[in-house]
Amino acid sequence: MIALAVEEKTQRSALLVLGCPQVPVQTSIALYLIHRLTQAGFKPVVAGNRSAVTLLVVADPKRYYLGEVLDLDRAIDLITEKKRDFDLCFVFIHNDAGISYAATMGAISKARLYAIIYGEHYDQIVSSIDFPCQNIAAKSIHNPMPLKKMLDEVAPWGA
Repeated sequence: MIALAVEEKTQRSALLVLGCPQVPVQTSIALYLIHRLTQAGFKPVVAGNRSAVTLLVVADPKRYYLGEVLDLDRAIDLITEKKRDFDLCFVFIHNDAGISYAATMGAISKARLYAIIYGEHYDQIVSSIDFPCQNIAAKSIHNPMPLKKMLDEVAPWGA
């Protein structure tokens, strides 16, 4: 009898990089993106600082949407050490620190990079990004709908 090797289909993964949750739309858009990615067959992983992650855990205490969570520095270490990588990477950006995280992810990861840009001065942030990535940008501060609309138009979960 000849044994046939069955190739295991590995699940695609997506990393969401969250920074300071100073702008309110970050949490709702992150949960929405986690939902859409999961529906599309991706395993979403969230990396962020303690405040950003805590807001998501409190918003989804039974973890219906939120799955694996990593400390942001730990996620960067894992990718740098080639112990982990992702198919897609979404970096939430509303300030210069977010730009730095996106540039870092673009340099260390093989993931297709998306910059989710929002906040009062989103247009200035867009103009200062000088590395390859897909920008998803809207002047969203309290109302997540403009950013949600942009995400739905790009539909990165279909990539």
